[in-house]
Amino acid sequence: MTSTWNHTFSTAAFKGSVEVPTGIYVNGKFAEGSSKKTIDVINPSSGKLITKISEGTADDVNAAVKAARHAFDTVYGLKMRGSDRGLLLNKLAQLVEDNVDAIAASVIACFRYYAGWADKIQGKTIETSEAQLVYTRHEPIGVVGQIIPWNFPILMLAWKLGPALATGNTIVLKPSEFTPLSALFVAKLIDQAGFPPGVVNIINGYGNVVGQTIAEHMDIEKIAFTGSTLVGRKIMEAAAKSNLKNVTLELGGKSPNVIFDDCNMEDAVKWAAFGIYYNHGQTCCAGSRIFVHEKIYDEFLHKFTEYTRNVKVGDPFDPENFQGPQVSQVQYERIMGYIKSGQEEGATLHHGGERIGTEGYFIQPTIFTDVKPHMKIVREEIFGPVGVVIKFKDEDDIIAQANDTVYGLAAAVFTQDLVKAVRTANRLKAGTVWVNCVNHLHAAIPFGGYKQSGIGRELGEYALANYTHVKAVQVNIEM
Repeated sequence: MTSTWNHTFSTAAFKGSVEVPTGIYVNGKFAEGSSKKTIDVINPSSGKLITKISEGTADDVNAAVKAARHAFDTVYGLKMRGSDRGLLLNKLAQLVEDNVDAIAASVIACFRYYAGWADKIQGKTIETSEAQLVYTRHEPIGVVGQIIPWNFPILMLAWKLGPALATGNTIVLKPSEFTPLSALFVAKLIDQAGFPPGVVNIINGYGNVVGQTIAEHMDIEKIAFTGSTLVGRKIMEAAAKSNLKNVTLELGGKSPNVIFDDCNMEDAVKWAAFGIYYNHGQTCCAGSRIFVHEKIYDEFLHKFTEYTRNVKVGDPFDPENFQGPQVSQVQYERIMGYIKSGQEEGATLHHGGERIGTEGYFIQPTIFTDVKPHMKIVREEIFGPVGVVIKFKDEDDIIAQANDTVYGLAAAVFTQDLVKAVRTANRLKAGTVWVNCVNHLHAAIPFGGYKQSGIGRELGEYALANYTHVKAVQVNIEM
């Protein structure tokens, strides 16, 4: 047995009590980590302790892998019909919906979407000659490792679990040590839904211990990671040096938001603000490079600045607030370091750039102008509420500027000319391009990046390919 965190909320957004186990979840049971050590979970709004969770170790990962392998070989994978896997995923979706006020509605659709795919994982027959029957099978890979980030902890959990479970894999998952409670809450629901022990295992812990052990483990045959490009490189290296496990990565971004002179100005301003300040700027697809046609630059900058001044920052449980705190002291200091760098390199701090209050990790929505392409605030992912506003002259100029980045996760285009919108979207080197909107995600639409923004795709039918092997079977009919 392990301890639980119990809390009663009384906020405008949610009133009620929650109970969350604070241990690791292995083979269908919660337990303390083998080291008996704990990790502090901090409230970023106050900087104060929420609770302590068990710190997992390499031994705990080994135990989870053993449980996952046993479940795959005996009760899950090809041992369970796809329709039954779909039923389990639908039960999980319903349990999430029953607890929607305590967690989030965004994951329900994801689980239900992949529940529908569970009995549709199928191959093809291939015509070669009358003397042969040739067909393909899409088989689950086996035990897969999954490492999710802190910025959307419950959503990233669903994005990883959904396709892996639908295709029949068993899982060892590491949540971020900054935001582990939502994953542990869902682990309770996984148990209640009736998934066999060992199908899903959740190990809290630090990246250099639990994450590294998952990446290097010889019995984990696939790893899926969402996080920084720096850590993504380490994941690939570990996978290569161990058993050449299959790797999918959803990494960083420096997304361009392209605003043409024929845009709807009011809409463009609102969407640009949503693109950079949503989730406090802690979004891999944040529209942090805002490119504005020179004819409307001054007007846009004025209106965007006024809109930014009115962005309410504070307690995320208050529905009046749009922007909350950064996740941690480390992230706060990192963002403030980029703001300082922008000033030192000669950019104009047009708005914001200061801390808000004395408690928690709140930063003013920040706008830089007069930037140059070489500056760190233009080239590097900040992962905070910091945007740069840049002029462009014409389509060729904006394509050159927008594509001048090592990243290629997402982009947005604002224009009332549909032909121009499609032409621009086709020329942008990004895995997702939004037109006259930003940050729209759907369970059926693939999401992933070009260049150093990652490998493979999350969501949609495309994500299923990440979790299956394709086997070709050739049968001689005429001997």
